[in-house]
Amino acid sequence: MEEKLKDVIKSYRADNGLWSIDWDAMPLPQALIRREREMNLRQASSTWASSPTGKTSRKRKSGDDMEMDSPVSPRVAHATNLLECSSLGDRVIRDNVPSKTSSKLTKSEKRLRRFDGRYQTRPSPSQTPEPVAGPVVGTCQTLEKKYLRLTAPPVASAVRPEPVLHQAVDMLKQKWRQTGNYSYVCDQLKSVRQDLTVQRIKNDFTVSVYEMHARIALEKGDLGEYNQCQTQLRSLYALGLKGNPVEFKAYRILYFIHTANRIGLNDAIADLTPTDKKALSIKHALQVRSAIASGNYHQLFKLYMDTPHMGAYLMDMFIDRERLAALCILCKS
Repeated sequence: MEEKLKDVIKSYRADNGLWSIDWDAMPLPQALIRREREMNLRQASSTWASSPTGKTSRKRKSGDDMEMDSPVSPRVAHATNLLECSSLGDRVIRDNVPSKTSSKLTKSEKRLRRFDGRYQTRPSPSQTPEPVAGPVVGTCQTLEKKYLRLTAPPVASAVRPEPVLHQAVDMLKQKWRQTGNYSYVCDQLKSVRQDLTVQRIKNDFTVSVYEMHARIALEKGDLGEYNQCQTQLRSLYALGLKGNPVEFKAYRILYFIHTANRIGLNDAIADLTPTDKKALSIKHALQVRSAIASGNYHQLFKLYMDTPHMGAYLMDMFIDRERLAALCILCKS
């Protein structure tokens, strides 16, 4: 069928008729093949009828001695078998393909039906794998575990339970103070977060792990990891878990100032409650926004020198940009 389709396309391309022919009314490749076989069969039958001996050639081949005595030649019988197989295949295809009146076909389905004659159906719900019932309960007792992206369902023997995770985090705090090896600590914290996720542990300890990782990422200027932690912290704070939501709301405002995301900044400010606006860190972040919006660079640099918590690490990321803008304004004046 593929060869026949190529021949049809090649012939119409030679006549520049690819775009003028009605492909919907064009017979299917198997119909064209069946038509050719019927013509060959008729020609073979007429040749047999016109031959006085019933043979098309006087020459014999080695396999002719094994022919059965039959009024029909092997060539004609072979053509008949091919025709019957083709008709049977077409019947099976027609029985399995829904009619146009029974359902509306999309463009891709019409193309598939025209050139292939079969539908690629999705597996039924009974063929889909059953979901794992409940969270994994870890049994691993190893404190250090390298982070690996999951490519299969988690195994309990490779997941650490919450008491072991508490010990692992305490160890990481010590190593961070002693060595400051960010690549190692970041990898280990991601592994701790993964173990918490597969066990569906969402409590105050989970919040403390994400807050710790976010602060370390800020210190090292890793905005990718910080943003992942910040996103998870928002959903954890929404559950009413204990933590430092005010501190991270202030970081969120400074983060949107750095990325110049006005929509995100407006949404972050709209989410603030009257109590939030009284907090020192959020007051500071709002003053930074106001100083940049009004071009009060003197006030901006005073705020930069007196930033609460770890907001200075975020301000480090955009303070040079604002300093250049201030110098441009001074030069123009």
